[in-house]
Amino acid sequence: MNKPHDIVPAHLAVQAMRDNGYKNAAYAIAELMDNAIQAGASQVELLCGQRMKQLTSRKSSHIEQIAVLDNGCGMDATVLRLALQFGNGTHLDKDQHTGIGRFGMGLPSSSISQCQRVDVWSWQNGVENALYTYLDLDEIKTRQLNEVPEPIPKSVPHRWLKVGQSFGYSGTLVVWSKIDRCMWRTGKTIIEHSELLIGRMYRKFLEHDRVKIRMYAFDLDTHGEILEKYALPNDPLYLMSKTSCPPPFDNQPMFQLWEGDVNPEITFIINFQGKDHEVKLRIAYATEEARKSENGKLPGALPHGKHAAKNVGISVVRAGRELELDQTLVNTYDPTERWWGVEVEFPPSLDDIFGVTNNKQSARNFAEVLALDIESLLENGKTITQLKEELREDQDPKLPLLDLADKINSILSLIRRLIKDQTKGDRTSGLKRHENYKPQKAATYITKERQNNGYTGESDKDEQLPKQQRKQAIQETLIEEGMPPTQAELLAATTVDDGLKYTFVEASLDTPAFFSVKPKGGAIIVTLNTKHPAYQNLVEVLEDNIEDADIDTLRSRLANSLDALKLLLMAWARYEDEQPEGIRKQNAQDARIDWGRLARRFLENEE
Repeated sequence: MNKPHDIVPAHLAVQAMRDNGYKNAAYAIAELMDNAIQAGASQVELLCGQRMKQLTSRKSSHIEQIAVLDNGCGMDATVLRLALQFGNGTHLDKDQHTGIGRFGMGLPSSSISQCQRVDVWSWQNGVENALYTYLDLDEIKTRQLNEVPEPIPKSVPHRWLKVGQSFGYSGTLVVWSKIDRCMWRTGKTIIEHSELLIGRMYRKFLEHDRVKIRMYAFDLDTHGEILEKYALPNDPLYLMSKTSCPPPFDNQPMFQLWEGDVNPEITFIINFQGKDHEVKLRIAYATEEARKSENGKLPGALPHGKHAAKNVGISVVRAGRELELDQTLVNTYDPTERWWGVEVEFPPSLDDIFGVTNNKQSARNFAEVLALDIESLLENGKTITQLKEELREDQDPKLPLLDLADKINSILSLIRRLIKDQTKGDRTSGLKRHENYKPQKAATYITKERQNNGYTGESDKDEQLPKQQRKQAIQETLIEEGMPPTQAELLAATTVDDGLKYTFVEASLDTPAFFSVKPKGGAIIVTLNTKHPAYQNLVEVLEDNIEDADIDTLRSRLANSLDALKLLLMAWARYEDEQPEGIRKQNAQDARIDWGRLARRFLENEE
């Protein structure tokens, strides 16, 4: 019986714990699967029993029991009793923080989030020697049950022996009944809605056959099969073979690893509590084959494109198991976001740094750092080094994550450009075709015309250098601007071999300028600053993929770009207006007139 002044009255606390934030039944089921994998199971089964019910005017199938069966090491009486206590368990000590488990909340917390009763059988020397205990919310509420019942020998019910296939020498069976909070009403819908999530959460275990996950829906009265599936890896980086992705990418990778770094797996070392811990970052983006249209359908409308749309975000992985697909950095309005993938993997020893929640559904500190607007924090001339020093003095746990978030942001800005280049115009590679370099060719023609009329530029003197030397100079500059080496080599070769005077690249520049101009190798490299609002509102909005855009969306984009152009011109007008009378104002006016004259000639030739 509870004492009248208990800090946490059990009958009230357990009711409150029902609202513990599990996103849906699939996440709650995953907690049970975590326990199974932690116990060394090679086979895990999700068993969903449903029954026909008479409603007011019709009969309908309804889920009545959900079970998770495994062939792990099983539990003795002491551990079984601990497993049903809230906040208790066998992996709470720091030296035990090495696997999926840790918080001691999984089994009871996930269970009561979906149902009012959970029954558990576990065995270590044959299923016929199973031990049994349970929790029942009605009994807790009425104070009939104040502690986890002492486990007793009890046979596993026949129905589970009949439908389960993983009853081994040792194992555990967890059964939910009195299900009242599962949004999915049948075993079939539970499996269909859980399949992709379970495949993504445990992809690293499934890929290497460390575990097999069977999902089975059946009729409780007849034991007849309704649906049976085996979970396939669902890789949001699409680098695995043999996954749940539709053909042709079910047996081959659909994405490619980011090539910008020497090692495609970037490792960050975080020192925490006197020890170094590794955080691994992997970034991938779609291959050109994945972005091809087919039978008049754009890639986003094809089966593999729809599959990718369900895996958008940063996959946060802890001990080989995904916590969540974080969407902090996702541009939700842009359908091309499905074509990149980011994975951040860290050990359980960094749970406090990443801010892992006790239901293992998110890493709060990491999400907060991703959402930080660093520039807004650098007020009054403060540098990033000074900001980090302040965070260090405040012992802010998020400090070690700043470099990781900055790396992700910088690479993503480049990858988004590559993705957009894949689908410009006729949907072929922007680097191979690049609109057939039409603007560059037009500008090159006019530049040669001006050279013949006696106008010279700084870049002109290098036009006579050997081709290979010119290519090397351009390539090195493109790489400095952030372009991957293989693509920089291709663009440099195209520029020189096709006799182009101009080439474009997009990069995140640490300057307030909209673009930079660099004469290299006899060419003029124009780098658009992707951090500048003019780029985002004028260039990017016009280059956005239109896979899912309707006519109203297109009109809105054009209107926004026109507004941006007007604002750009008004910014120049104000700049000129603010110049003091005299030589500076005259120079600004002259620059406007000279540039306008040159722009008119360039655009006349473009027409």
